[in-house]
Amino acid sequence: MTRRVALATKNAGKVREIGAIVAPAGIELVSPDATWVAPEETEPDYRGNALLKARSLVEHMQIACLADDSGIEVDLLDGGPGPRSARFAGEHATDEENLNKLIAVIARAPEDQRTARYRCVAVLVTPEGDETVCEGSVEGTLIVEPRGTGGFGYDPIFIARGETRTMAELTPEEKDAISHRGAAFRAILPALRALGKSG
Repeated sequence: MTRRVALATKNAGKVREIGAIVAPAGIELVSPDATWVAPEETEPDYRGNALLKARSLVEHMQIACLADDSGIEVDLLDGGPGPRSARFAGEHATDEENLNKLIAVIARAPEDQRTARYRCVAVLVTPEGDETVCEGSVEGTLIVEPRGTGGFGYDPIFIARGETRTMAELTPEEKDAISHRGAAFRAILPALRALGKSG
């Protein structure tokens, strides 16, 4: 029997990306039911926010749950916006608003000073209280003219080290192979496979 694992997000982009990355684990990834309300991300770091979401969903659905928290860390901003990346332009900001604000902030900086990284912490929490935490990151630089239609968030201005295309210009498979989220969730695969065997 395939083990069901819930994913603590209602972000369609994340659902697609994470579903593809964890497919080799042999689990059935399910979305939260309609009555689950994601907790406010009040922790100061990715790990804390990811665990907050996963623990909340485990309590609600009583099955193992995956969650992640991720963000972009811009060196010009001393590592910001970091865990506040989704709220950079305000509490209910859209991806476009966040993107435009970051472009405005970095626009006058020389190209060689627009270094940044994406970071992701992925967690797996079980009803028995077991918690697995994995992290991934990817270094890169930022441009001020968005390119590409794939991905989401800050992808149209982020070029990973060794690439000439933005994250939004890569195919989903190319992005997953190098992304922070890909690295974090690939690292969590052994724990997911163990669930599948015991389920």
